[in-house]
Amino acid sequence: GNESGYGPNHDALAGWIRGYDPTRPLHYEGTVSRNHGQSWEDGKLSSDITCPMYPTIAEIVDYANDPHATRPLIMCEYAHSMGNSTGNLKEYWEAIESHHGLQGGYIWDWVDQGLRKTDENGVDYWAYGGDFGDEINDKNFCINGLIWPDRTPHPAMYECKKIFQPVKLTAVDLAAGQLTITNKYDFSDLNHLVATWEIMADGIIIEQGDLMLPATPAGQTMDLAVPVKLDALPPAAETFLTVRLKLAQETAWAAAGHEVAWAQFALPITAEAWPMIPINEAAALALQEDGAACVVTGEKFRLVLDKAAGRLTSFVYEGTELIAAGPALNVWRAPADNDGFKDPLPSWPMQLLPQWLEAGLNDLVFETESVTAELVEPHMVRLTVQSFVHGRAQSHGFKHTQRYTVYDSGDVWLENTVEADKKLPSLPRVGINWSMPAGFEQVTWFGRGPHENYSDRKEGAAVGLYDGTVAGQYVPYIMPQENGNK
Repeated sequence: GNESGYGPNHDALAGWIRGYDPTRPLHYEGTVSRNHGQSWEDGKLSSDITCPMYPTIAEIVDYANDPHATRPLIMCEYAHSMGNSTGNLKEYWEAIESHHGLQGGYIWDWVDQGLRKTDENGVDYWAYGGDFGDEINDKNFCINGLIWPDRTPHPAMYECKKIFQPVKLTAVDLAAGQLTITNKYDFSDLNHLVATWEIMADGIIIEQGDLMLPATPAGQTMDLAVPVKLDALPPAAETFLTVRLKLAQETAWAAAGHEVAWAQFALPITAEAWPMIPINEAAALALQEDGAACVVTGEKFRLVLDKAAGRLTSFVYEGTELIAAGPALNVWRAPADNDGFKDPLPSWPMQLLPQWLEAGLNDLVFETESVTAELVEPHMVRLTVQSFVHGRAQSHGFKHTQRYTVYDSGDVWLENTVEADKKLPSLPRVGINWSMPAGFEQVTWFGRGPHENYSDRKEGAAVGLYDGTVAGQYVPYIMPQENGNK
């Protein structure tokens, strides 16, 4: 159990249980809860396991390295999966698998416990505390799962699947196609799996085939050879080897072809840098500047920068307007549940969200300090904007420099330098935000996907060339929040 305090009554209960059934280990989080004044070495009478709640990675590693620690450690709760969350799971498991005595943990929790309701417009939605006329409720704190109430997976579930997969592939010598395969099953060999490999260059699959898997007994590691010939591959900026293991036959729980494990490796190929910007020697640029704007005109395009706003207001290429709102500094995103989205509690001041709001990160003021325009050469114009950006009614903020290099081809290279005041809190996001006109709905990207992923939750998203719609990137978390990052 957990979250029920700790006292001599728990020790007495544990004593009765041990006398009634001495074969079972006991687990009770309260014995090591620092909220109740306990240490991780306390409570041995009531718990055979050190079972902290939401420890940091550093804390569990310190415990594993403590020569006085005598009990295995299993986190009774970790990786709080409320809404868009479950970050750093890879780092937790790197620590667990590399330190003796760390045995894992229980993600809180499995399923969003919402109930289907229908609103006044006939639209179904998932309801939670307060949606039933109940005035005493816990609001959306029953919406903590890795899957939605209808059992479809959140994007975080793909991260769990990858990290918990029962087969591990490790690179030994990629240039020679040498890997090792580790069977993490406790009892089964790998005869129920089939393997394939593919090589992808800049998002395009250029070679693929089947692999002969060694049987690999449970708990064992064996060599695995992949027919990679680097000298036969075409030059590319990024080349990846991907190996996939799938069920050979249908089982009671999945169809034949279900992917059980996969791994992806960047191949050590050095390609000559390709020219990024084509130069049109026949078409010189025209730069016009007055007190209101800088206008750059080329053979196929026209670009306008508003000097007062310090932003692009128009970029027409071959007759099509590409900008609805020009590039601007963005340090905000919709808060997620774990940022402190729930109604204020005693811990509210310690959450990130109130710090962001106090700093005004959601309501920025842009002050243009200078705009310069330079015809560097007939085929290149450079526009530089210096700005001070701060939260409304706040004096500390960001020094922001935008440097546009405009080429006669119509390509624009934008460099941003952002210097944040040290008084600011940890930032939710740092980037550039701009909008395109309605109608630009298709999106293609080379990167991780196809599902939502973040810098701290990307292990389960393979690098590839993906496409979709802008609307299709939306993830319908029950409590609306930040979503859809790639």
